[in-house]
Amino acid sequence: MLDVLAAKKTGNKWAKRKKTLLLISMVAPGAIWLILLRYLPMIGIVVAFQKYKIYSKAPSLLNNIIHSQFNGLGNFKFLFKTTDSLKMIRNTLLYNICWIILMLVVAVTFAIMINEITQKLVAKTYQTLMFFPYFLSWVVVSYFVLAFLDPTSGLLTNLQKSLGQVPTRWYNDPKPWPFILTITNLWKGLGYSSILYLATITGISASQYEAASIDGASKWQQVIHVTLPHLRPMILLLFIISIGKVFNADFGLFYTVPMDSGPLYPVTQVIDTYVYRALMATGGDVGMSTAASLFQNAVGFLFLMGANQIVKKIDEESSLF
Repeated sequence: MLDVLAAKKTGNKWAKRKKTLLLISMVAPGAIWLILLRYLPMIGIVVAFQKYKIYSKAPSLLNNIIHSQFNGLGNFKFLFKTTDSLKMIRNTLLYNICWIILMLVVAVTFAIMINEITQKLVAKTYQTLMFFPYFLSWVVVSYFVLAFLDPTSGLLTNLQKSLGQVPTRWYNDPKPWPFILTITNLWKGLGYSSILYLATITGISASQYEAASIDGASKWQQVIHVTLPHLRPMILLLFIISIGKVFNADFGLFYTVPMDSGPLYPVTQVIDTYVYRALMATGGDVGMSTAASLFQNAVGFLFLMGANQIVKKIDEESSLF
């Protein structure tokens, strides 16, 4: 009897170990990828505090780091020592804050509108057309914008000429560019954002809408009292993630779409483009770019933690952690 119990116990242990090994094997590829591509490169953060130089005798990342001198916070000074520092930080923050709010409102609205379309073929067509720009590079998008704003043959330029107006020199006039960049960013990212909300809406039980309809609720009231409460966790989750990137700007949008036009710098200069132009001017100072990236991500982390705490107080279940 004891032998049977011991054998059964041994069998249970082996079954648990087998299950554990199976689960580890499933997690291992993702864990290895995370360690190799996300955590090991963090060693390079030390470059942000060094005068990084290439070690000529045995050039490698490790040797370069070992033989480079530390200069404290010297690499961070270039972000704040010029007169353009305030402008680039202001532009980065204001654009991101505006776009987070605008994308949230427009994406939720479009998701609800598409969900209300009864014909599946029409709904799928709209989804595809909205999602397609997301796969285009900013270089391609910049030429789409150029087709409208080209000073000689652009669509808007020809329209102004046909109306007897003096054509606007779009790439020399900074005033309309906050709106142009906003429209371009919204056009490109709307499909992806709305799909996430639409997936949440399709998961709502139809019985809740039926019950609301029986109670006399209109379509608008169903949206307010059924759809939006179910979307709330997804809205808050995406809001927290977006806040974490509030100090990061899309380099492709701010560099290629305005065609790197100098007169537009007051409204198109953000941290990412400023760092790139500074690198080109200084011959590629790796320490400066690393410092700028570290600064952006550190501030973004603080914003993310703050947003998560605020959401946690409002709705604990909708917070990230």
